Amino acid sequence: MRTHTFGSHLTSELVDGVAHVRLARPDKLNALTLEMLDGLVAAARSLRGQADVRAVVLSGEGDAFCAGLDLRAALRQPRGIATRFVPLPWTGTNVFQEACWAWRRLPVPVVAAVHGHCLGAGLQLALGADLRVSTPDAQWSVREARWGLVPDMSGTRSLVELVGLDVAKELTLTARTVGGEEAHRLGLVTRVAADPQAAALDLVGQMVAHDPVALARGKRLLDRAVGASVRATFARERWAQLRLLARMDRSGLPGGSSQPARPRGAAR
Repeated sequence: MRTHTFGSHLTSELVDGVAHVRLARPDKLNALTLEMLDGLVAAARSLRGQADVRAVVLSGEGDAFCAGLDLRAALRQPRGIATRFVPLPWTGTNVFQEACWAWRRLPVPVVAAVHGHCLGAGLQLALGADLRVSTPDAQWSVREARWGLVPDMSGTRSLVELVGLDVAKELTLTARTVGGEEAHRLGLVTRVAADPQAAALDLVGQMVAHDPVALARGKRLLDRAVGASVRATFARERWAQLRLLARMDRSGLPGGSSQPARPRGAAR
């Protein structure tokens, strides 16, 4: 077991190849501060460089996954907002966006285990995971319109990918709250479970049993297929498969081993 902290409200604990990344501000329902956004970016980058990380589970301590951005605390730091709002040229994202999108860049599966509130920035963070497991009574909302804002932490892209343009518009423009069951029907949630942590671990357990290189390239292929032309998608499929086949020996195992080291670097 290996534990790291990223600021005062974010922890990462590696257990049997699974990194448990937890928002740890339960007294504020894990509402995100500017420093927590920095921590999420740093945590994702740190995990990306650790070859023994096979999967990630994102969760929140206490009674909620994440109640959104702590807007009052953020507005007390206008310079902090300004500096984090400028996009980095090598990623095309600013800190607000990268805090959610960085999880899409990881070459390993990322599952969000959601309970309680999953609102605004918290919803966008959950959408940054590959899969989402939610309790039936969790509260999901694209909340920003209630504050006179728009979802600007990569949520506009993730929402449209998952639920389609019309539903994304409905959720964004009404800012209504939906429970876990409805979120599942709409496509925001992958699975509904009474114990989302256990269900998330079951999912990642099924995944990490497979070749990590194939998982990384499968994740990347699927992410890049969204919005791409058929020609480009099929070309990427062929290239990825050829590279995977080239690793196999005559027994049909990758490189003669069922568990080769996963590649470093981004999944996207």
